[in-house]
Amino acid sequence: MPVQPLVFSDQDLHARNTLGLPAKAAVAVLDDESAIPALCEALAAGRNGPIGPKGQAADAPLFILGGGSNVVVQAQPRHRVLRVALRGIRLWDETADHWIVEAAAGEPWHGFVDHCLSRGWLGLENLALIPGTVGAAPVQNIGAYGLELDQRLHSVVAWDLRACREHELRPDECGFAYRDSLFKRDGAGRWLIARVRFALPKAWTPRLDYPDLRDHPGLWGEGGASGSGKPAHATSAAPSPRQVFDAVCDIRRRKLPDPAVLGNAGSFFKNPVIDAGQAAGLKQRFPDLRTYPQADGRVKLAAGWLIEQVGWKGRRLGPVGMHERQALVLVNHGGARAADVLALARAVRADVQERFGVDLEQEPVVLD
Repeated sequence: MPVQPLVFSDQDLHARNTLGLPAKAAVAVLDDESAIPALCEALAAGRNGPIGPKGQAADAPLFILGGGSNVVVQAQPRHRVLRVALRGIRLWDETADHWIVEAAAGEPWHGFVDHCLSRGWLGLENLALIPGTVGAAPVQNIGAYGLELDQRLHSVVAWDLRACREHELRPDECGFAYRDSLFKRDGAGRWLIARVRFALPKAWTPRLDYPDLRDHPGLWGEGGASGSGKPAHATSAAPSPRQVFDAVCDIRRRKLPDPAVLGNAGSFFKNPVIDAGQAAGLKQRFPDLRTYPQADGRVKLAAGWLIEQVGWKGRRLGPVGMHERQALVLVNHGGARAADVLALARAVRADVQERFGVDLEQEPVVLD
């Protein structure tokens, strides 16, 4: 049966972005990987672009959308939107030391982590409950509670839509950095991730470097942990993978608002990384400054602490504000538009720059 060409049609994106911003765009849904070559050819020829809400031309730029959890959507974007809905999870291969698990780009990330855990493919528990899709995870090089995605990655199967070629990219070819990657830097419409493969260790050990996780009482039984080791009165010898998963979910639910209840895009700003000299000077001026030395000699700062110090935690600007429990999370209290979100982001960045001389970088990309 011939592959049906993708058709872009005018669609509402309000429910397709976790900030809950109103938007309409020309959207096509990709749920069959075999349609990608035809899409490439159509893009190269400037076809496949019916009129959208702004009278878009056939060569309007393309934006790849996953779960909409890391995006600020303008009301009438000039981009056409390709919503990735590819599904499927399988054990692709195994070695003496690793399970190689492959997931399609449209799989919900948290569901994928839970599925792996249920099958005994361990090692992603620290990344539980992160919103978004599997395909979006490498773009942002997601990370939480002492683990980053590139530490568990085997390869990314992605299409270069400009060259109309499929590539299998190893971790060292993905240009990973803190919340960054080749896929993000090369522009919103170049790389289309189809599948992601993970190397999950057969010899599993818990990653408990992050203090909130290490000391979570759910890992050790009554009394909880203290310091870097198991407390003497703990009821379990070592936490199980499911206990780590549950503890991460509990921490995230207590700290972060549910996008289904209060619109948000998770952490809105990256934790800034600055040189050691600047960090030492700031530490002298602000003794409570939270600093985290990096392997390259630089120092990472806690963006949430900086934002809280300039008075934005729990503060609103019109229909948006920084969350009352987590100053790093920008929330939509109802009725916000992209302009409101970006105005608040500018105000927060300006205040942090004025007081600390530190530039905050926005995490979510803008669909304009």
